[in-house]
Amino acid sequence: MENFQISGSAGVRQGVLRSLNLRSEEVERTVLMFLVYTLTSVGLIWLELSTVGLFLDEFGADKMPWIYIASAFIGSGLGFVYSWLQKILPLRRTVVVVLAMMSIPLFLFRFGIGYENTKIAGVSIAFITIFLMWLWVEACYVLNDLNTSITSNQLFNIREIKRTYPLVSSGYLVAGVVSGFSLPVLLYVVGLKNVTLISGLMVATGSVLLYYLTEKYSQAFPETARWTDDDEDDDQEEFTARKVTGPLQKYAVPLVSFFILAEVVYVLVDFQFYSQLEYQNPGDGASWIASFLGIYEGIQGLFQVATQWFASSRLVERIGVFVTAMILPAGIAILGVLTIGASLGQLVSVFIGLILLRFLDELLHYTLLETVSPVLFQPIPDNIRSGIQTLVNGVGEPLSCGATGVGILIMLWVTGKILPQQDENVFHDQQSLIFIGAIVILALLWVFVVWLIRSQYVGLLVKSAERGRLGVTDVDLKALKRAVVETLQKPGGEDEKRSCIELLTQIDPKNVGEVLAPLLDSLSPGLQRQSLETMLQHPNPAYLESVRVLSQQSLPPEVLALALRYIWLTEAEPNIESLRPYLQPTVDPVVRGTAAALIMRRGDRQQKAEATNTLRQMLTHKQERERVMGTRALGEADYLQGLRLHIPNLLQDESLRVRCALLDVISSTHSEEYYPSLLRGLGYKSTREAALQAIVKLHNDAIPLLVYLAEDIHKPDLVRLQAWTALGQIGTPEAIDILVSNLMTTWGTTRRNILRILLKMPSEAGIEGVLDRIGRSGLETLIEQELMFIGQIYAGLVDLSGVTTYGNFSERDANSTGAPGNDTAQLLQRALAGLEADARDRCFLLMKFLYPLDTVQAAAFNIASGQPSLVARGLEILDNTVDIARKRSLINLLDQNSQREKLSNLSELMVYKPLAPSDRLRRLLELRHFLSDWALSCCFHLAREARWSLTAQQTLVCLQHPTGFVREAVLAYLKIASPRALVELLPRLQNDPDNLVSAQVEEMMAEFGAGGKR
Repeated sequence: MENFQISGSAGVRQGVLRSLNLRSEEVERTVLMFLVYTLTSVGLIWLELSTVGLFLDEFGADKMPWIYIASAFIGSGLGFVYSWLQKILPLRRTVVVVLAMMSIPLFLFRFGIGYENTKIAGVSIAFITIFLMWLWVEACYVLNDLNTSITSNQLFNIREIKRTYPLVSSGYLVAGVVSGFSLPVLLYVVGLKNVTLISGLMVATGSVLLYYLTEKYSQAFPETARWTDDDEDDDQEEFTARKVTGPLQKYAVPLVSFFILAEVVYVLVDFQFYSQLEYQNPGDGASWIASFLGIYEGIQGLFQVATQWFASSRLVERIGVFVTAMILPAGIAILGVLTIGASLGQLVSVFIGLILLRFLDELLHYTLLETVSPVLFQPIPDNIRSGIQTLVNGVGEPLSCGATGVGILIMLWVTGKILPQQDENVFHDQQSLIFIGAIVILALLWVFVVWLIRSQYVGLLVKSAERGRLGVTDVDLKALKRAVVETLQKPGGEDEKRSCIELLTQIDPKNVGEVLAPLLDSLSPGLQRQSLETMLQHPNPAYLESVRVLSQQSLPPEVLALALRYIWLTEAEPNIESLRPYLQPTVDPVVRGTAAALIMRRGDRQQKAEATNTLRQMLTHKQERERVMGTRALGEADYLQGLRLHIPNLLQDESLRVRCALLDVISSTHSEEYYPSLLRGLGYKSTREAALQAIVKLHNDAIPLLVYLAEDIHKPDLVRLQAWTALGQIGTPEAIDILVSNLMTTWGTTRRNILRILLKMPSEAGIEGVLDRIGRSGLETLIEQELMFIGQIYAGLVDLSGVTTYGNFSERDANSTGAPGNDTAQLLQRALAGLEADARDRCFLLMKFLYPLDTVQAAAFNIASGQPSLVARGLEILDNTVDIARKRSLINLLDQNSQREKLSNLSELMVYKPLAPSDRLRRLLELRHFLSDWALSCCFHLAREARWSLTAQQTLVCLQHPTGFVREAVLAYLKIASPRALVELLPRLQNDPDNLVSAQVEEMMAEFGAGGKR
């Protein structure tokens, strides 16, 4: 019962994690980051709402433009401070220090609020304090978001953050709900002026929690300051060298305008909302404003959380990115027009209209807009994407905020001059209506900019598809389909059009006919063939008529054959008689074979007999093309009774094309009796590719055959590699299960091959498969295994470094060998050095499952160069990327230290105890399953020349090794170490499959037979 309860709770936990799209090893980090972001955001929102209440009550909304202007400069200034801190402090200290620095002024502000009557240069200290409070709040929001983003990027790798960051970032929305509803209670308990102290306490608590998080996961952060001056100069030169020209420039300009207009409209709505709120003050002062804003923030937060969690992504999928992007500006424009009309008709007050405007802007700005923003940047190449994002977020938005502040001041001055001076409330309402009119105009301009982005986005999608740069999950599907249609309809190069079809096939293979079928008539024969092949992967009767119309035209044989096949597969009651004219000998073999195969599927007995006779004639024809097309037709026919007799002859056909086509037939018809022919085909270079494709077509049916072949240690390595490759290309969950399970149990070349196969699987299916099955912890365990193995190699290199064998040889032995004894020791040392290099390569391959492939590859390239400056750069890349528990050991291992220093750095994983050379050699042979064949043979050659004794178990086991030269080395060792045992073993080895070993055995038998026992 207890076990049942445990398993039940574990099942519930896994269900919850799946619903949140989290893995168990990510939960703690995600929850802690969520708490840090939520706590600090709650404190900042309390402070913001209290500051707004104090500011509006004391000084009025007309001073707010100066806030917008000043915030543009303070945000940029603090960004430089943040960058400077990263130069002098390790990153895990920087993020904590920044958060702690955010809280310190919050405690000091409380003392400045009370000095209303004390002035400096004619300005009260209270005004200065409240003004600084608002600026500090705006700056803290920027710093908090930046801090959260940077910390999350360190704690989670590129694949983890896709799942975890949406949950972490929702902490701000949750904080809006909590802080909004709790603020009125907080004001009642501590008073408005003391809220700054509570806010500071919340931010300080967040910094303490962040300190605990960075200490617990210290390996996720680099140990040193992040950037050096040289690196910064290089990066600056690299960035400035990049040019944004042509179509990319046409896209970047409206893209930047999109975010600038979003910020401008947001600031204008924000200003008018607070301006109206000031005039609605019933006289209770700042507390009423703060309480109202708290309730407003809480209600709005509830809607934001619901929208972000349940609506944003679904809405984007349903209506597309650009329609979603237009919702906010179009909604603002419509609501603004309605507000103006209702206010002029005295149906609704301006204040109510502005509440609705701000609610809509806040709701969609932090939900839908945040959701679509990353997609808009995707067509931009990776090498300049971050620069443009920095330009938008770090420069464009702050400057547009400041420019909007200046614009507001100008509009206030102009409206003050042109509007009649009458009742203050009437004047204020008229002024607000002018501002709302400006907001409507800007919103309409914003909609136009979205339309411009969409048109340029289409062009860049085509370019990206042509260059193979665009990911299949990074695009708006509706926009992509429009792009393909426009590209296929306009004159242009066929390569570009072919690339578009290929990309569309990758993204939406089931619905490609929706785009391609109406265009079949206008395409070139090559594109018609490609389109029909793509549509045949998922035939749909909805597009039958378009293909039927195409088949009635004059078409190349290959296209006509594909059209006939599509009609046959999608038509409910195909007319078999319409195919009989294609059986005539004068018809091209491609069409004739296709027609015969289709008739054999669903024709009556007479029709099948006629089609069988046609195929028999093709299979026995003297012309190679006839036999090839006849053989290919067999793969499409379900009825092979009379034609099976030809398969053995076709397997021996003189034509390679026929034999390769027959391998595909065996796969297509699932002829199990000929499956061994598929496996044999992997062993020959001429048929290897065709056999591989045929086996892959069997999908899960081929897995038992491939596993048997891949795990047979007596098969050539190349054949075993083809078996693993086929499993990777099959790519089903069952195939990935086999690959991952063998990844955990194999070693050396086999493990390296499996790692590469998993990494090459499309859409990162192999990477996700490994993470789903063994998780991050499993990958870290594999890396630790490699590090421990490298430690054993270093121990062997150190203990065997001084080995010489001159003194162990008699004069006769020395003359017979003709080579100094220490040559063998050097061979073993070089073999061990090769094993160490292979293990390092496997470490880098394993890291590619956790971190961006290009980043790991850059680090590996720099470290492999051997140049001190490049090695340092590579280690710096790893230090800022890797966050595994054994990070320090890995980096020290890759550094240019001596072998003894590297051994000491691996003390956490293995304890090095110096051994005598002979003992170390025996220790290496205990690890024989991890050694390469060459290193293993070198061990026996060294033992032979140095006259070191090995255990009987080590010798006998290696005598059965599948590699011939290893058995050869063991026999040479036994000849010196134990001639009597060798004499007993030699008769059993006479039939060794390796010619060199069998010749060695015959030579030894002749020697011992002539000389007797020695």
